[in-house]
Amino acid sequence: MSRNLLQAWQGARSRLEAAGVPGPVIDARVLVEAACGVTRADIVGDPHRELSAAQVERLDAYLERRIRREPVSHILGRKGFWNIMLGVTADVLTPRPETEVIVDYALRLFPEGRPFRILDLGVGSGAILLAILAERPAARGLGIDVSEEALAVARDNAARLGLADRIALLRGDWSGSLAGSEFDLVVCNPPYIASPVIETLDPEVRDYEPRIALDGGPDGLDAYRQLAPEILRMLRPGGRFLVEIGYDQKAAAEPLFRAAGAMEVETLPDLSTHDRVVTGMKNPLETND
Repeated sequence: MSRNLLQAWQGARSRLEAAGVPGPVIDARVLVEAACGVTRADIVGDPHRELSAAQVERLDAYLERRIRREPVSHILGRKGFWNIMLGVTADVLTPRPETEVIVDYALRLFPEGRPFRILDLGVGSGAILLAILAERPAARGLGIDVSEEALAVARDNAARLGLADRIALLRGDWSGSLAGSEFDLVVCNPPYIASPVIETLDPEVRDYEPRIALDGGPDGLDAYRQLAPEILRMLRPGGRFLVEIGYDQKAAAEPLFRAAGAMEVETLPDLSTHDRVVTGMKNPLETND
């Protein structure tokens, strides 16, 4: 039986709705576009365009995966973040809109044309670091991740975006192997979900995201306890940091950075007005022994 674009979209939406998949309208459209090689304008302007057998088969396969609650980003192998498109796999955390707060504030801190060095701890797909480098041609960055598979994704993204010459990627556990006081900006989106909470998350996250990028220990704060002094050590005097937190972790996370010696510690909200990013500065008068 033949199928046109309108029928494909309506049928995809109905299947996702019946399966209880969240956001079925948008997901159906995105999967139809990807499976059929069309745009939103094609669906609206040419709704009766017939699909080939191969397109129908590909769409059915995509829908089966989505019904199993596999994230759309994994099905398509890509995800938009800030002004860039990133390749993503099951080895990296899918970039989320709330993390764009880090990019937005970093760009305000460092005007275009100013050279600066960025360290991204737990670089994952490279989302934060590459988004900043794409907007600031005078900047250079280093990304560190414990996962070699994640680093491979970040390398591919850097090459695809034409940024490979301004980024270095190293395997490591946070910044332990690096000399201190090297960076003007340190960014990080660490694991911050409390271990007991992970099993309550949506299947897209619980079953498909890398556990190492989610699990923040019994109270979700393990990474911050380790990171706060490390981040201050890595910053040049007067350097800034931007670290993502859970929406309810401000009261616990801010004191860890103050205790490590950070100045001007505050928490920035995301677009949903949830507390999202702890920021602060290394004492500009601090001298290095």
